[in-house]
Amino acid sequence: MNIAIFGYGKMGKEIEKVLLERGHTISHIISSKDNLELIDFSNTQGVIEFSTPEAAKKNIVFCLNNNLPVVIGTTGWYDDLDELSNLCDSKQTAMIHATNFSLGVNLFFKLNEQLAKLMNKHPSYTCSVTEIHHTEKKDAPSGTGITIAEGIITELDQFTDWENVNQSHLTNPNYLSLASERLPNVPGTHDVKYENEIDKIEISHTAHNRKGFALGSVIAVEWIVDKKGVFTMSDVLGL
Repeated sequence: MNIAIFGYGKMGKEIEKVLLERGHTISHIISSKDNLELIDFSNTQGVIEFSTPEAAKKNIVFCLNNNLPVVIGTTGWYDDLDELSNLCDSKQTAMIHATNFSLGVNLFFKLNEQLAKLMNKHPSYTCSVTEIHHTEKKDAPSGTGITIAEGIITELDQFTDWENVNQSHLTNPNYLSLASERLPNVPGTHDVKYENEIDKIEISHTAHNRKGFALGSVIAVEWIVDKKGVFTMSDVLGL
């Protein structure tokens, strides 16, 4: 396939490596300085978008308006998800959005939901989520952390929303603590903890590098060919 990469930071460079390893070619590498309207995308079969939260909406709108199937790895733009989903449907094109494209993380999402469903019968346990990322990450909490929190809230009756604070700083007892930490050179760690005075149950996903995210996004752009609609990584992986 002939694929364009929107965003050429550390993730963009890792995506480039994986695309070439899997026999694809790169039609364009787009940075924030490029004027999309002046670039010929006629030979581009798909786009992988890993730019910034500020640029994501503009890039997604351009892809949808120009019938470019787009895989969106950027987070921090989800307030516009309904608007962009409607645009995708109206243009009869395709997009895949996910807060995390790693296979392991998507399996972790399902494990998290199943554990929360079990724990709903045991209200003596308190629950909290912690997400840790590198200091260059611009949004907090992470999109992955939000997806984990939303999975818990769906299954645990005690929670109505999440709050981006440590558990000791929660403003409402019905809010789930989703705490963020930023440390140097951490690709991504997510912990879910259930604890009472007797014991603790904890599940964790730790990324060792960025390749898992890059590989998942390339698998997604391979999958999206000839499809129409709005999809997630669960659709790609059949979860």
